[in-house]
Amino acid sequence: MPDDPILPAGSALARFDEIDSTNSEALRRAPQEGPLWVWARVQTKGRGRQGRVWASGRGNLYASLLLPVDFEPALTPQVSFVAALAVHDTAAQLLGKGDPSDRLKLKWPNDVLLGGAKIAGILLEGASSGAARGAVAIGCGINLAHHPELDERKATSLGAYGCEVEAGAALSVLAAAMQARLGQWRGGAGFAAIRADWLARVGGLGERVEIRLPNERRSGIFATIDSGGALILRLDDGQEQRITAGDVFTLGHDRV
Repeated sequence: MPDDPILPAGSALARFDEIDSTNSEALRRAPQEGPLWVWARVQTKGRGRQGRVWASGRGNLYASLLLPVDFEPALTPQVSFVAALAVHDTAAQLLGKGDPSDRLKLKWPNDVLLGGAKIAGILLEGASSGAARGAVAIGCGINLAHHPELDERKATSLGAYGCEVEAGAALSVLAAAMQARLGQWRGGAGFAAIRADWLARVGGLGERVEIRLPNERRSGIFATIDSGGALILRLDDGQEQRITAGDVFTLGHDRV
């Protein structure tokens, strides 16, 4: 596949050999009429959720979609699930038939796992002030050729499964998948379908999990996600707790 991205009609592209962060650059360019993809071969200050460093050496995909917020701002968290499905779709397509795409699982809220190891992550950031307000950056990192060593969690890459793909070609697939999933979402009107598709692909559903919060840990059964995308944790006493942020770790396979 060629390494020159082919984007959906109406999408713009800003490409860099090296940049601090594709999300930062996307937000610097807001507001923007229509969707804008920012793509870099290397990030010097790549970041993930909760301020974690995202290793961003040459060979993987680092891209952000700057999306105008032409929907109710309160629905913005739903975009994380839209993006997670698009990245899952991308990885499945790149792996192709006969490859272990059935081992691809989503991890709440927006990671993608292959064989239980992290292969991709998503960072959603909104502009907080000035003219850029009303835009959101959807940062996507996919381990194509290599992966970092992570504390307390495994990582992998498509290359580890014999899938060789250039970043530009992967971006073409991702951009098409993102457009399709955003079309399915329809500014929130289609979140029920997004939620159903996400639940069909998530790992750990119905299993015992531990939620690691900044100052505590909670364990229980991963029951579902609600209409807002919050994880519903069923506690040992039968009560349910709504979790809006945290790291999920599967503890066992006792399904309910």
